[in-house]
Amino acid sequence: MPPAPPLREDLRLHQSAPFPDGAPAWAIQDPITNRFYRIGWLEYECLLRWHLPPAKMVADINASTTLEVDEEQVTEFIKFLDQHSLLRATPQKVEQLQKKSGEAKWKSGKWWLHTYLFIRIPLVRPQRFLQAMMPWVAPLFTRTALWLLMGATALGLILVARQWDTFVHSFMDMLSPSGLAGFALALIVSKTLHEMGHALVATRLGVRVAHMGVAMVVLWPMLYTDTSESWRLRNHRQRLAISIAGITTEVALAGLATLAWALLEDGMLRQSMLYLATTGWILSLALNASPFMRFDGYFIASDVLNFPNLHERAGATAKAFMRRKLLGLNEPDPENFRPEVQWKLRLFAYITWLYRLTVFLGIAFAVYYFFFKALGIFLLGVELWWFVAKPIWTELMVWKKRWAEVPPRNRLMIWGFAAAVLFLMAFPWSADLKAPGVARAERQQVIYSPLPAQVIALTAQGPVKAGQALAQLDMPDLLARQQRNAASVEALSRQLPQLMGREQGLDEQQATIQRLQEQLAENRAIQEEAAQLQLKADFAGDWRDVDPHLRAGAWVNTKIPLGVLVDPQSWIVDAYVDQQQIHRIAPGAKAEFWPQRWGKAIEATVLEVDSARSQQLPYTTLDARHGGTVATQPHEKEVQPIEAMYRVRLKLSEYPPQMRELRGTAHIRAERSSWLWHVLQNGLAVVIRESGF
Repeated sequence: MPPAPPLREDLRLHQSAPFPDGAPAWAIQDPITNRFYRIGWLEYECLLRWHLPPAKMVADINASTTLEVDEEQVTEFIKFLDQHSLLRATPQKVEQLQKKSGEAKWKSGKWWLHTYLFIRIPLVRPQRFLQAMMPWVAPLFTRTALWLLMGATALGLILVARQWDTFVHSFMDMLSPSGLAGFALALIVSKTLHEMGHALVATRLGVRVAHMGVAMVVLWPMLYTDTSESWRLRNHRQRLAISIAGITTEVALAGLATLAWALLEDGMLRQSMLYLATTGWILSLALNASPFMRFDGYFIASDVLNFPNLHERAGATAKAFMRRKLLGLNEPDPENFRPEVQWKLRLFAYITWLYRLTVFLGIAFAVYYFFFKALGIFLLGVELWWFVAKPIWTELMVWKKRWAEVPPRNRLMIWGFAAAVLFLMAFPWSADLKAPGVARAERQQVIYSPLPAQVIALTAQGPVKAGQALAQLDMPDLLARQQRNAASVEALSRQLPQLMGREQGLDEQQATIQRLQEQLAENRAIQEEAAQLQLKADFAGDWRDVDPHLRAGAWVNTKIPLGVLVDPQSWIVDAYVDQQQIHRIAPGAKAEFWPQRWGKAIEATVLEVDSARSQQLPYTTLDARHGGTVATQPHEKEVQPIEAMYRVRLKLSEYPPQMRELRGTAHIRAERSSWLWHVLQNGLAVVIRESGF
C-alpha cells in the first residue's frame, strides 16, 4: 500500500486560535502565496502520520486518539492539499504547471475580465520601515495618548461650537477649486493613515506585513494592506485589533482635525481639516463598517464572533437549507451548529445577498454612466453577469443537475409556484393610473399693465361682470403727447386753406396734408394706448389676488400682476403622464383628482390627451425642486421634464376645496396592463433610447 503523497518541504504549520466550540485549530502557511489554510484536530493528526499509508494512518488515529476516522476523510484531505498545491509536485504535475505558466494569460478574455473586476498591485514591502517606526509610535498605544486625544477632541468641539455658523457655511466652500483640492489632499492622507493603522498594529502584535499597495476594484483605486499572517495569532481579540485599527485611526484623525480646523486660518489646509473632521470618517464608516462586503467590517465581525470565513460558511448553510426546503433534497448542513446559530447564519447570508445585489446593481449602472456609451453597455453587461446573474445561474445549474433527486411533491410545488408568479406578473391587474397634476380654473385672466403706468383706480376683490373695469391706469406723458398732438392737428388744419391761393401752394399743400395725416395717425395711436390702460374683464367671474399695497398714484411695470380674474364655475386639471403609460388613456375616461392635504377626491373626466410630449413644465409646484414629483432640467429660460411627459386635461365635476391652483394626484381609469408587460415595455424603451450612438 503506497504512502500518502509527500508534502512540500517549505510549508509551515502554526497553532491557531481554537474553533468556537473549543476544538484546537492549526494553520498551514504557504510561504510562496502567503496564504493560510485552517485545519482541525483530525487534519493535524493526519499530518503527524503523513509518512504512513492512508489505511494505517486511519488505524493509528483511531487507536491512539478519541477520534473516529475513516479512509474517505483522509482521502478528502489529500484532495484538499492537492487542490491548493500543498503537495510535492510529481513530474506530470510539474509538466502541467510549466505548460500553464508558459501560456500568456493576458491573451485570455477571462484574465482581462478578472483584471477589470479586481486586481491587486503590490507597491512596497514595508516590514523594515514598520519595525523602525515602532519606537516612535509606541507612545501612541498608551493610556496617556488616549486621554490626550480625547482632550484635544473635546477642546476642538468646544471651539467649533463657538464658530458654528462659520463651520456650517464652510461646507458650501467644498465645491470651490481650493475646496476640491483640499478634499483630494485629505482623502489621500486619511486613506494612507487608515492603512498605516492596520500595518502598525499588526507589526506591534508580531504579524509580518507582506506588502502594501493599490487594489483596483472595477477600475476604482483602493489602498490595501496584506495582513493575512494575522491568522497566526491565537487570540481573536488581537486579530480584532488589527481589523479595527484603520477605522480607529480615521476617527482619531477626525478628532485632531476638528481642533486643527478651529485653530487654522481660511485656506486649502483648513478645508482639508474640515473634510477629515466630518465627511472622511463618516464615509469610511459607511463603506468599511458593513459586514456584508469584504471590507474591514467583515473582518471585524469575523474576529468579534471568532468565526473565520463567515461569508462562505453562512452562504453554504443557507444554500443547504434552501435545497432541503425547496427541492426536498437530502442535503446535510456543511457544518454542525446549534439551531440558534444555524438560523442566524442563514439570516446573515440572505441579508448579505440582498445587500450585495443592491450594491452591485448600483456599481453596474454607475460604470455604465461613467464610460462612453459603447464601452458602458459592455461593462454593464459584464457587471450584471458576473456579480448578479452568474451566482444565480450557478445555483440553478446545481438544481438542474440534481433534479432527478427532487421528490414529485416538491417538483409540483416549484412548478406551481413558478406558474403562480408568472400568472400574477402577466395578469392585467392595474387599471388606475396615477399622475401628478394641478387643478385650476378653466378660464382665468392674469391682469398686467401693458405699459409702465400709474394707478388711477383699482377695483376691489370680488365678483365682476364681463366688460367691467378692473383697473384704470394713466401715463402723465400720454396726456402731454395728446395735447401736443391736438395742437399740431389744429395748426395744420388752419394752415391748409391758406395754401390754396398761393402760386406754389400745391406743393406745400401736399406736404402739409402728409404732416396732418401723420399727426392724425399719432393721435389714433395715443387713443389706443389710452384704451389699453383701461383694463376690463373679458368674462364674468371672481376678481382676486389683488395686491393690497397698490394704491392710487402707485407705479407699476409690465411684470407685476395686478390681479387674477377666474371663472369659478368651471375647473380643469392638467396632469402629466409618462410616455410608457399615455397610450392607456382615452378621452372620456373617468378619473378622480386628490388635492394635496385633502382627504376627499373630486370626480373628473378626461377632456383631451396631448399627442406630443410637453416641451416645458408650466407649473412650478410640480417641479421636484419645489416639492413636486416631476424631475426637470433647465432649458433656455424655462424648465423641461427630464423624462418624456404628456399632458392629460381633466374636467372636474365640482369645485375644489380652495378657489386657487391646487397640486394633487390624478387617478385615471386606464386600460388594464400587467406588470410583466409594463417591465418589458419599459425595458424595450430603454434599449431603444440608449442604443442611439
